[in-house]
Amino acid sequence: MALQEGFKAMADPSRREILTMLKDGKMSAGDIAARFDLSGATISHHLSRLKKSDLIFETRVKNFVYYELNTTVFDDFLIWLSQFRGRGYND
Repeated sequence: MALQEGFKAMADPSRREILTMLKDGKMSAGDIAARFDLSGATISHHLSRLKKSDLIFETRVKNFVYYELNTTVFDDFLIWLSQFRGRGYND
């Protein structure tokens, strides 16, 4: 089920861009929102979907919310995908 939710969450280009931004480290919600021409509510929705799928997690520090990648979920994706390694058209 986690893989299915993760793939659904990654289907949206804005959410994939958020994940790419977070690969360099945690970011505040405001910093993430500043890089998009989208409403705060839309960014909040995207962050919520990513959290629900466990691709990211949040940390609250005073009045700020920081987001970072949940790398263990990406490890699960890689393990699942690795079963297809080496299987090409010539196999």
